[in-house]
Amino acid sequence: MSNKASDSLHRLIKSLTKSEKRYFNLYSSRHTLGDKNNYAILFEAIDEQDEYNEDELLKKFKKELFTNKFSITKARLYESILNSLTAYHANSSIDAQLKRDLHSAEILYKKTLYDQCAKLLLSAKKIAHKYERHSSLLEINLWEKRLMEQNNYEGKSDDDILEVLNEDSLISEKIKNFNDYWNIKSRFFIVLNKQGKVRNSSELERFKKIIDNTLLNSEDKALSTETKYLYFHIYSAYYFGIGDYEKSYINLIKNVELIENNSEIFKEEPNIYFSVLTNAIYIGQQLKKYNEVFANLKKMRESIRLVDTSKNEDLAVRMFSSANSIELTIYLQMGKFDEAVALVPTIESGLNKYNEKMSKVRLAYFYFSVAAAFFGAEKYSLALKWINKIINSPDVEESEDIYCFAQIISLIIHIELKHDNFIPHSFKTTHRFLSNRNRVYKFENVFLDFIAKVLKTTKREEQIKYYKELKNELVTLKSDSFERSAFEYFDFISWAESKAERVSYRTIIEEKLER
Repeated sequence: MSNKASDSLHRLIKSLTKSEKRYFNLYSSRHTLGDKNNYAILFEAIDEQDEYNEDELLKKFKKELFTNKFSITKARLYESILNSLTAYHANSSIDAQLKRDLHSAEILYKKTLYDQCAKLLLSAKKIAHKYERHSSLLEINLWEKRLMEQNNYEGKSDDDILEVLNEDSLISEKIKNFNDYWNIKSRFFIVLNKQGKVRNSSELERFKKIIDNTLLNSEDKALSTETKYLYFHIYSAYYFGIGDYEKSYINLIKNVELIENNSEIFKEEPNIYFSVLTNAIYIGQQLKKYNEVFANLKKMRESIRLVDTSKNEDLAVRMFSSANSIELTIYLQMGKFDEAVALVPTIESGLNKYNEKMSKVRLAYFYFSVAAAFFGAEKYSLALKWINKIINSPDVEESEDIYCFAQIISLIIHIELKHDNFIPHSFKTTHRFLSNRNRVYKFENVFLDFIAKVLKTTKREEQIKYYKELKNELVTLKSDSFERSAFEYFDFISWAESKAERVSYRTIIEEKLER
């Protein structure tokens, strides 16, 4: 029974902060849904369970009447918790404040306190305009219309009514405008997240087909601040997807400036700012704009210190993900593998805490970066452990590129570990996967051809020759815009050079940075 029973109540209780739990105890003592003692006792018993076990609860409370209709008891407790959370967070955001004001306006209206209702609506309207809460503005206007009707339009002219119509039309247009941009953005990101960056002309056409929309012809067609954010967001992602990092960076910086210049509108969604800064830092790294990279990294750290994430787990997850992934990426690109490895305990702790709150693709990128850190630090067994987290995950294959490169890095790690008996099997597995996915490109073919040649010889001189050939072919491939993205996952050129020159991978990267 415990396996089939819903654990929704348990998950809700476990999501509460200490202060929210204290507030619930106070709230439930004032607002009784049945026997408040029973609810408090059941709440505490469920909270004590690490995993939900309904059989255990029924056994524990078998003498209590509320177990006779346990599903109803759970539903009422769930409702009570939500009501307490609503009260606790009544002033936690602009949207919550506007909802409270609208509810208060409704109460005043029904009590025929029309002048007080009008005054409250006017105050709410100023806030809604200031923070561009267009849906709330429509609701406010609806109540203002009811006040006009109640007062038989006293003091109102035809122009006044026309002004109301025009205002409604403009608000509705802005809402539709935002929804249209959101639709374009979401369709584009579904493709980008699934297939990764463009790797051939047909994929480029698919990207262009989505982006070829009249709304994207001009920034002026974005009618609100949030919609302008979507406009720059779409283009920064599009140019990233096709490998034009200069234009991607331009649009990212425009979004950074837009958010900083309209901080009041975005202040309740700091994750947006963090995400834009994270992307700007990453692309800035690729463009070697290190002064700007560290300036944006400083902005990110300062912003993180100002935000209380204790009441917003979604924000905590995003901040953990953004801050740690970008810091890890910086260390990897600069060859600071010891510093990258030093971050791993913090990353592991966060992954254990937020594992179920993060997308499978985001987790895969973390696994890959940690594996790259251990690889650079020459801790190959640990690198293999982390790369296998991707290969052995059935959900990651959706992001084709990350899964593909995990397979290739796995082969490289086996080479470093001198797993001579396992490399042929790993090669066959990788070759079969790449062939079946119908997305094999020049890079993958070059690498697989190299492995096939290396497997056929035990002579060190011939192997070194193949490594030199691999390096030269990879250097040529990197100039191909469709193949360039492969080298962002891992520095394959430096690895091939290290094997050819018989020095460490770390040494090659450090020497390149000094040049």
